[in-house]
Amino acid sequence: MDAFYASCELLRYPQLKGLPVVIGGGRRKEDDLLGKLQAAYPDSEWTEATFAERLDRIPLDFFPRIEGYTGRGVITTATYAARQFGIGSAMGLMKAAKLCPQAILLPVDFDRYRHYSRTFKSIILDIAPVMQDRGVDEVYIDFTHVPGGQREGGRVLARLIQKSIFDATGLTCSIGVAPNKLIAKMASEFNKPKGISIVHEADLQSLIWPLACRKINGVGPKADEKLQSFGIHTIGDLAAREQHWLVEHFGKSYGAWLFDAAWGRDDRPIETESEPVSMSRETTFERDLHAVRDRAELGAVFTRLCEQVAADLQRKGYEGKTIGIKLRYDNFQAVTRDQSLPGYTADAKQIRQIAGQCLKRVDLSRRVRLLGVRVGSLVKAGTATATISHPMAAEEQGHGPQAQLLFTDD
Repeated sequence: MDAFYASCELLRYPQLKGLPVVIGGGRRKEDDLLGKLQAAYPDSEWTEATFAERLDRIPLDFFPRIEGYTGRGVITTATYAARQFGIGSAMGLMKAAKLCPQAILLPVDFDRYRHYSRTFKSIILDIAPVMQDRGVDEVYIDFTHVPGGQREGGRVLARLIQKSIFDATGLTCSIGVAPNKLIAKMASEFNKPKGISIVHEADLQSLIWPLACRKINGVGPKADEKLQSFGIHTIGDLAAREQHWLVEHFGKSYGAWLFDAAWGRDDRPIETESEPVSMSRETTFERDLHAVRDRAELGAVFTRLCEQVAADLQRKGYEGKTIGIKLRYDNFQAVTRDQSLPGYTADAKQIRQIAGQCLKRVDLSRRVRLLGVRVGSLVKAGTATATISHPMAAEEQGHGPQAQLLFTDD
């Protein structure tokens, strides 16, 4: 999907089309905007009952800009107009404010995005039922055996999918058609937005090899940095290296995979069903918090994260037996701890109890900028023996009195 979150917001606020808009920061607070509108137009129809029907008439001046933004919010996505200024996903809002101070800032609305995600995937399944879900805004489709799927190399079916999604939702998508998932993923980025790109096996050298190695899904920043240190900048450069050389410098498994990826080889099937291995929730604080001086605030956040993870597990029908925590300190150093239970659970109180024991094993004398809770080793609810009520901690030693002050088991 093209700039998915931002596109969902532009359906709600069409007056923002063509403008630099970023989605990020906190969750939506429509009551705040409604109050401003009622104060500015006391005699108008800006009431709670008519608010949702008149979103497209909200004046541009009522939308906040990111100019002067202070805080630790990050961008979830941005419109293509904002991306022209160098703004992108996962960028800090403060940095974005320097690049494009006039950009409009909208908060996230995950309920809305999930609705449109379910809608566009349902449309695709009606056309091509062999589909692999790749998150809220991306799927893989195998239409080898879909009637008419091979017409014009797949372009006809790709057009049908684009039109069907747009007619039902008003949203656009870009589609890459290729012999396998690796190349199709790269091709989907060629002509955004609303693009269709077809790559045949014979196109490997002309279309794929000139691309940077980072375009391969699976080559991250560290691997790319190492590749560049050897003078390997493009996929073509990578393909020119012998497999034994790549294995020698990048390891047996990853080196062999790099060799195959450079030559466009990928035999992974479309997986129509997959099971999550873990679920987690985390939050970055607007200011660094201390386990002692900010005990109440941190404790409330910790409890909420545990409750959110438990609710996610229960809603999706899973239980887990490995409970862990993640902290990032004020110097950006991250630490994790986890602990396995003798059985499985999706209970918020129990998750909080064990996660609290994990926190006793980290240094809480330092200020914290991020806190997260994770439950792993998942199974379908009811398929494993439930955990006992009060399992013993694998490790009870703390790293100072702060650990005892913040995370009690009550």
